[in-house]
Amino acid sequence: MIEELLPPGVTSSEAFDDAAPAVLFPAEAALMAGRRERRRRQFATARACARHCLSELGRRPVALLPGPGGAPQWPSGVVGSITHCEGYRAAVAAPASSVAALGIDAEPAGPLPPGVLGLIACGAERAHLAGLAAADASLPWERIFFSAKEAVYKAWYPATGIWLGFRDASVALSPAGTFTATLRPPVPSPVDPVYEGRWLAGRGLVLTAVTRVEHAGAVRPAPAGPCGPARGPAPAGTA
Repeated sequence: MIEELLPPGVTSSEAFDDAAPAVLFPAEAALMAGRRERRRRQFATARACARHCLSELGRRPVALLPGPGGAPQWPSGVVGSITHCEGYRAAVAAPASSVAALGIDAEPAGPLPPGVLGLIACGAERAHLAGLAAADASLPWERIFFSAKEAVYKAWYPATGIWLGFRDASVALSPAGTFTATLRPPVPSPVDPVYEGRWLAGRGLVLTAVTRVEHAGAVRPAPAGPCGPARGPAPAGTA
């Protein structure tokens, strides 16, 4: 499923269960020590997906440990993203020379828990989602919205090291399976504040993906998002 959201040059691997045994590196096994068996199996399968992506890029398998902010630390010269939820695990990767950032997220295609939408969406975003639901109530728009923000953050943080809150990105979904996020980072950044992604709903899942090809310095003017204007990026080299 996830490959449907990715451009050429990005490798992917996915699994819908933990049936295939997956071996962890010692450092990864130590990280999972004391965790519940279900969580360890999810982690191992997701890491196996990630190492398959590395092999597709001609890279040797390595331990993928969380770095600052919790994002997996990929080998030098590789960008990637990992996700897992009930019934799904996936990873994507690409050469850093051709792709600046990747972010993917998977969620169960059910409603968000009560109260969550009010924490992650501004009034304009909630109105936008209500309009989408009125036009097509068969899709879990709030969950797609949540997943889109997660994918954006997964692409943003490893590239910038700047933490974002849910209200620091305004997301607009399109029924055509795409979305646009306008970021308002708390501090200046040379990275383009407009992210574009794709979404897919099926098999009881919601998947989202963001692929950023431009590297820092290739910055477009930032349009106003539904929650207000983006904070403009700093010139490259001044952040």
